[in-house]
Amino acid sequence: MRSGMNKRLFYMKKTTYILLGLILGLSSCKTKKSGKLEFAQPDASKSIQQGDPIQFQLKFSSSDLDSVVYYIDNQVVASGKDTAAVQVDSKQLALGTRSISAKVYQGTQIDSASAYISIVPPAPKEYSFEIVNKFPHDTTAFTQGLQYENGFLYESTGSGGGTKTSIRRVDLKTGKVLQRKDFDSEKYFGEGMTIVGDKIVMLTWQNMEGFVLNKSTFELEKTFPYTNSKEGWGITYDGKRLIKSDGTNKLYFLDAHTQQELSSIDVYDENGQVNALNELEYIDGKVYANVYEKDIIAIINPETGVVEGRINLVGIYQHAQYDNELNGIAYDHVGKRLFVTGKLWNTLFEIKMIAR
Repeated sequence: MRSGMNKRLFYMKKTTYILLGLILGLSSCKTKKSGKLEFAQPDASKSIQQGDPIQFQLKFSSSDLDSVVYYIDNQVVASGKDTAAVQVDSKQLALGTRSISAKVYQGTQIDSASAYISIVPPAPKEYSFEIVNKFPHDTTAFTQGLQYENGFLYESTGSGGGTKTSIRRVDLKTGKVLQRKDFDSEKYFGEGMTIVGDKIVMLTWQNMEGFVLNKSTFELEKTFPYTNSKEGWGITYDGKRLIKSDGTNKLYFLDAHTQQELSSIDVYDENGQVNALNELEYIDGKVYANVYEKDIIAIINPETGVVEGRINLVGIYQHAQYDNELNGIAYDHVGKRLFVTGKLWNTLFEIKMIAR
């Protein structure tokens, strides 16, 4: 028995040594070095405008090499026989952070380098504003959502500044609240709203839940859950889909009837991600978005996520309660009037955009 076991152990050890020898032999054919190869171009600290060429070049001391292969997001985009600069088209690259890498083949050795670059769109068109009209605004309205329809404003409010979460119908000219429904402010913090036919779709902030209300009576007809978006900030309707923000740089597209989230898109300007997207309004094919805590409205292409315009509203509102944010965009599609207001503001402004 013992001699049989010794024989089996002998063959097992012999097989192990053969396998180790094969592995060592294979590894000696290709040795991957690290930390010695770097990109000279592109400069990872600088963004690249979508459509501009990307220059790839390596810092590499030896000229004795077989080939170089360049990758973006693990897809081969260029190759060469030396480390001379090569140019790559960026027109088809998605916006945002992209990984780049290179492999240098030199005899039996492979060296590699990796980095990240940021692809951004061109700078948007800049607008200032002209005040056309001023209307009274209820200073107890912590405005979160705003929409104009048939001479009235529909407004959702949060429970900030001692006020209650509510949905309201307001007379534009007088600012008088004609109809109102309050919600349990201990449970719900109201956010954006929009109108879909005879329904009002209203968001709550952190409850992961939205409301569908009867537009005439303000009665709650149903609730719906959020899924990928974790908070409710702003919402608008493009005639086919609901478009929702959650305080990030994403816009979410929802089925207008079931409120189910279907897809999302990231929003970028020439500086990168545009975060804190808040109250939304759909105007002539674009999404107008308040940027939280900034007197800026971003004009976004909802198909690409590119900020194509930017309205600078700095200085529109002078008041002692200076810390209350601009929030609330409404548009009269018939009269082509643009309205803006803010949280607890005493004025709603009709403005005209002035191209710079």
